[in-house]
Amino acid sequence: MINEINIEWKKGMSFESEIEGHKLIVDAADESGGENKGPRPKKLLLMALGGCTGMDVISILKKMKVEILNFNIKVIGIALEEHPKKFTEIEVIYQFTGKNLEYEKLKKAVDLSKDKYCGVIGTLKDSVKLKFVIEIL
Repeated sequence: MINEINIEWKKGMSFESEIEGHKLIVDAADESGGENKGPRPKKLLLMALGGCTGMDVISILKKMKVEILNFNIKVIGIALEEHPKKFTEIEVIYQFTGKNLEYEKLKKAVDLSKDKYCGVIGTLKDSVKLKFVIEIL
């Protein structure tokens, strides 16, 4: 399967892409020569990871008939201070709220996402230390 997108330079440090009918802009902060017109690419990588695994987990839990009242994912990336300032560790914290939530079912859904279904995790797992935490609030 081939995935292709086009990213067009607008001006300064700003780039725009249209993905599946949705326009996205990335830009640098003012102090880095940008105009802060959009998020930074590395933050979008964290969002892609959280969104990918979140969709998996919610889909799996629906099939398991687990009723979730609230579901939040925190993704925390720790990056090097020197260039290329890459992420060395990423922690994914799954926060669930609901009645009579069973930890084992939540863990099974998270494990299926991280070990089988999430393509973003699959892409990152060999180059970044990933940590997964489940919290029942």
